[in-house]
Amino acid sequence: MFDFSIVTSWIHAWLTSLMPLGVAVFVECVAVGVAILLMYAVIAVIMIYMERKVCAAFQCRLGPNRVGPFGIFQLFADIIKMLIKEIIVIRQADKFLYNLAPYIVILASVLAFSCLPVNRGLEVLDFNVGVLFLLAASSIGVVGILLAGWGSNNKYSLIGAMRSGAQMVSYELSVGISILTIVVLTDTMQLSQIVERQADGWFIFKGHIPAMVAFLIYLIAGNAEVNRGPFDLPEAESELTAGYHTEYSGMHFGLFYVAEFVNLFIISAISATLFLGGWMPLHIAGWTGFNGVMDCIPGFIWFFGKSFFVVWLLMWIKWTFPRLRIDQILTLEWKILVPIGLLNLLAMTVCVVFGWHF
Repeated sequence: MFDFSIVTSWIHAWLTSLMPLGVAVFVECVAVGVAILLMYAVIAVIMIYMERKVCAAFQCRLGPNRVGPFGIFQLFADIIKMLIKEIIVIRQADKFLYNLAPYIVILASVLAFSCLPVNRGLEVLDFNVGVLFLLAASSIGVVGILLAGWGSNNKYSLIGAMRSGAQMVSYELSVGISILTIVVLTDTMQLSQIVERQADGWFIFKGHIPAMVAFLIYLIAGNAEVNRGPFDLPEAESELTAGYHTEYSGMHFGLFYVAEFVNLFIISAISATLFLGGWMPLHIAGWTGFNGVMDCIPGFIWFFGKSFFVVWLLMWIKWTFPRLRIDQILTLEWKILVPIGLLNLLAMTVCVVFGWHF
């Protein structure tokens, strides 16, 4: 498995040989920031195209197929349209909060995106409390959504924001419990170390039944936290038009739109990191030749392959199940997922203490 820290160390040494250390670190930070934003934009484009194609497949349609080969240029046409559309100013809105909200949502998304360990030596924010930072960064998004609903001075936006706030705060608990289950198994909160400890087997296989249960709870709760169907009550078109971003237009709406898709990828990438081995290849005991071939595949391909597989699963769920009522959503969390998650965390603790995991 190639270690990208060799490349980054060489770049750092080269820059420090050309300029003072402080300037070199500043240049590196700017370069990393630009790389993250470019990668963020590329992931958003891929996710939007994938959503349209998967949705069309489940509805027995073709999806985008006119503008460019396989409809690829349709995305760029929509992006250009979004960029040049007028941002309509709402007269009775709270101007400061109304304009601030989409940037808080995108900031939370970018911070969480920066925590993803793409490959060995290719982690931007990787420290010993990485899981804690990831949960804290992703929780900021609910503040932007509440500000959007309140600042828009629209009853539909306010109801959508309140629904989203209740839903996201509730389901963050199940997400945290599922992640804590893996932290108990690995005895570390550093994401790169969690991946490294899956070198001899992914936790979905060697973590015993509690790891499988945590994976299922995480998928359900993560899907609800990013307001995806069947948990899309904050944006229920038949009731609230567009929910908390009803009054947004132009690129302000575009920021909400992009953040929603990238948040779906972040949820999927975290599940791939915690349960499916992250950048680690698939190894089967005794299959030396097979394992050798798997090792030839770069780690970042494993990471993105697993992440987009989970994205496909979540899209499958969205386009299969009908939308739930708000009382059903909260009942599912507080009466079903939280008790099961706590019992599962206790079971994982027992398995670790007695060494019952594989």
